Amino acid sequence: MTEPIQSQSLLAARHIDASFATRDMHTGLRGLTRLFARPARRQVLFDVSAEVSAGECLAVIGASGSGKTTLTRIMLGLGTTDSGEIAYRGELVSHGSAGMRALRAESSIVFQDPYGSLDPRWTVERSVSEPLWLRRRALGYAFDEVGAKTVQALARVGLDPREFLGRYPCDLSGGQAQRVAIARAIVNEPKVILADEPMSAIDVAARVRILETLQSIVHGSDEKTSGAGALGDAPGERPALIVVSHDLGVVQHIADRILVLHDGCVEETGTTAQVLGSPRSDYTRRLIEAASL
Repeated sequence: MTEPIQSQSLLAARHIDASFATRDMHTGLRGLTRLFARPARRQVLFDVSAEVSAGECLAVIGASGSGKTTLTRIMLGLGTTDSGEIAYRGELVSHGSAGMRALRAESSIVFQDPYGSLDPRWTVERSVSEPLWLRRRALGYAFDEVGAKTVQALARVGLDPREFLGRYPCDLSGGQAQRVAIARAIVNEPKVILADEPMSAIDVAARVRILETLQSIVHGSDEKTSGAGALGDAPGERPALIVVSHDLGVVQHIADRILVLHDGCVEETGTTAQVLGSPRSDYTRRLIEAASL
């Protein structure tokens, strides 16, 4: 029997096992029995638990293939599990459930490649405003409010709306494109944001501004953004942010807690100061040493 999900967690995963079907593409047609047999499965997550609260940033770190993206997609209701449970606002997330509907409506994703996530045929204004148009009636926004919210979201990520609303992705630098993607992710004021390697495709100079943007979103507005349609200042009103990253420098500055995955298992978890300052696991120590080289 699984333990109850902690009520103070906005989004929680408990005892997650997950596997993928694998097929041998070199066997050919060696008989109908093998052709129609159930494909073998490879387990990628083993009894993994994770949780994040409103106004908190959880960083999920680990080497490539450790299961970071699989776990976070499952937490947002975008992947299936073999066993375990996901809960959002205390409601179980399953196909067709109220918890699933609420999570889908109140979450957003910032992808690794901003150019791949932005439609090259759409202006910045159309890309950023799209989530509002899709849910305008549910959110209760009038037509003119959509434009105002779009302008606020761009200002929130440090882009001048007068300069950028009419631009296309091809007119943007990598850092500008990623900030547009972040503006689109926050424009409808989601409760949970997943940022999957949001800075790996961005040059070093642009990372500073993006880091500041993400910090202000989850930890509250600063002097630069307090008048730009910032999300709520009270911790319970701010969104939860889940960051998948291999950049421990970024993690150190933005994360409140860290979950370390290794070959689909939780290696250790704790506050950022605990995990990076006094790691208990040899694997975590190797990650830190590699990042320091």
